[in-house]
Amino acid sequence: MLAVTCSSASAASTAIINVNIVPMHKETVIPGQTVVIENGLISAIGNVDEIPVPEDAKVVDGTDRYLMPGLAEMHAHVPGIASPNLGRVLTLFAANGVTMIRGMLGQPSHLVLRQKLLSGDIFGPRLITSGPSMNGNSVSSVADGVARVRAQHAAGYDFIKIHPGLSADEFMAIASTANELGMPFAGHVPVAVGVEDALRAGIATIDHLDGYLAAMLPANSDQSGGYGGFFDVLLAEQVNADRVTELAAKTATAGTWNVPTESLFEHRVSEATVVELSNRPEMRYMPAATVERWVSTKQRQFDERGFDAQIAARAISLRRSIILALHKAGARLLLGSDAPQVFNVPGFSLHHELAFLVEAGLTPFEALQTGTTAVAEFLATNTGTVAVGRDADLVLLDANPLVDISNTRRVHGVILRGAWHSSVQLEQRLQPFQQEID
Repeated sequence: MLAVTCSSASAASTAIINVNIVPMHKETVIPGQTVVIENGLISAIGNVDEIPVPEDAKVVDGTDRYLMPGLAEMHAHVPGIASPNLGRVLTLFAANGVTMIRGMLGQPSHLVLRQKLLSGDIFGPRLITSGPSMNGNSVSSVADGVARVRAQHAAGYDFIKIHPGLSADEFMAIASTANELGMPFAGHVPVAVGVEDALRAGIATIDHLDGYLAAMLPANSDQSGGYGGFFDVLLAEQVNADRVTELAAKTATAGTWNVPTESLFEHRVSEATVVELSNRPEMRYMPAATVERWVSTKQRQFDERGFDAQIAARAISLRRSIILALHKAGARLLLGSDAPQVFNVPGFSLHHELAFLVEAGLTPFEALQTGTTAVAEFLATNTGTVAVGRDADLVLLDANPLVDISNTRRVHGVILRGAWHSSVQLEQRLQPFQQEID
């Protein structure tokens, strides 16, 4: 989709010795390997007894550990460069093996932040950034939408973010201009447009499975809009589930990718209690006031007009069936959780997202592809696999993620643009953000 250049954050060499490689270009584990990293790139891979280690290399013992590409969070919300929360968010991502984030609510400071992350002047994953959101409040007319696309393209943003509220004419003008400029547009599907027209317009990614439940309503239903609740959860009892195969095939034909953010949806509408969610260990890294807001949001969800736990459970089941149908149809998926949002702590939520993808029917390998090789293909980056010549954005795990997807949580260390950061060092970076929990 777009080419992303890289710059090494560190010129020092690193050698990971006697490691099991999970290369991700195919479902396999290559045991007993040495991986040498120089100038931000993987310079050599081979049998531990055959690959020489540079004299100046930082040596990391990979025995009984598993080296795989770093993960990408393809629906992140990133604070501005001057925000006091920036360090917290970026460190949480990196400490969880996330080496790339796609910021879905851009601002001018992100253009500077993108470069500072790439150069290593600021610690954290590399950043792909949208411009400021195109929505019903920010766009005043067709002409205004066109002008905003051209301005964001000239400014150097990576893609256009679509939010709700656009008229059909505004959306189509934005899409046409973006396509003319070769600039991807992605995000929500405006109610006035609908999934099928968004596919025809060339939307790059649909995030949150937005609009799919509405598109599965029976043909004789009122299509003029209405109250569907959080991502149409309340429509679940009305939809025609048989339409999922047809919609998945149309998505595949259009070449549109999906970022399901299933963790965002399930954390908010499932029967998981606020006590259970707010007591997760990762909540200690978020301000108490933020967790309290998340608790209030979920409580309001359950008090929402027309909300019913059984309907919500059906919506979850339907969404999981959409995920699996898209995958089977060849409509590509990208890993994303929408963090930080309700009970989605940056980095940690991506591991929950992987688990939800597996629960939907993907294998651990297929789920991992959505955050590694698929991302590299979508963005045309030099990341996503463990191979000579690839950028060294990697994560070293203490157990095999192909056997159990929860093993992605067992981070022994992370390599960001060639620089090694041990779990101990990462925990030290997290320490200032940790809250005392009674």
